[in-house]
Amino acid sequence: MAGIRQYTAAVYDAEEGGYWAEVLDLPGCVAQGETIQELQEALLEAIAAWEETSRESDGDASPRPVHTISILAEEPGGGLVPA
Repeated sequence: MAGIRQYTAAVYDAEEGGYWAEVLDLPGCVAQGETIQELQEALLEAIAAWEETSRESDGDASPRPVHTISILAEEPGGGLVPA
């Protein structure tokens, strides 16, 4: 399926420097880069590989997100509050 898809990725500081990220809607789809730009490029490659593997293994393309929620976290001990 051609077209534009939108995914959400969680980005983290890597312990050894740079960044790493996981695409939340694609289990196991992760990438890393020294800069945010390198990370974005690596994520595009990781998403393409994930989608290709998915099509080859079960004939299906990418899953679509079911829900999105926003959560505001207070200081430790303060609990979570829905946004």
